[in-house]
Amino acid sequence: MKTYQFKRSQILPTDQESAWHFFSNPSNLRQITPLWLDFRITSRTPKEIYAGLIITYKIHPFAGIAVPWVSEITQVKKPRFFVDEQRYGPFSFWHHQHHLKPVPGGVENLDDIHYRLPGGIIGILVHTLLVHRKLNEIFNHRQKVLYQIFGSKK
Repeated sequence: MKTYQFKRSQILPTDQESAWHFFSNPSNLRQITPLWLDFRITSRTPKEIYAGLIITYKIHPFAGIAVPWVSEITQVKKPRFFVDEQRYGPFSFWHHQHHLKPVPGGVENLDDIHYRLPGGIIGILVHTLLVHRKLNEIFNHRQKVLYQIFGSKK
């Protein structure tokens, strides 16, 4: 079973507290998720995450088929980082670290994801043909929207 890593970083021209306020509010996730995923939170969520928080939602990654997903926020170090882990969903393993670090010109937003797919050799094939490309599309969209929200680094 292969574990993959996906990393994405961008500099946002804002302060760490403002970045934290945005990223730590679960309801903002829909705003930065591509419309084609039809992302919908199905649980009640607070205005700010905390360790132990369970968030349920549905995504529609393939031809409108709804896929349930349950995440737990396992670690929080305000305003520097938090970790969400899939408890139930399309991956056999999903560990997503969100880091916010002050840098010259703003805040570096770093996503560091480790994940595995079910299905052995079929999972490897699905990753090669689909999953890696879709993750790139999702995070390309996310970066574009975050620049619209916070502005781009000059």
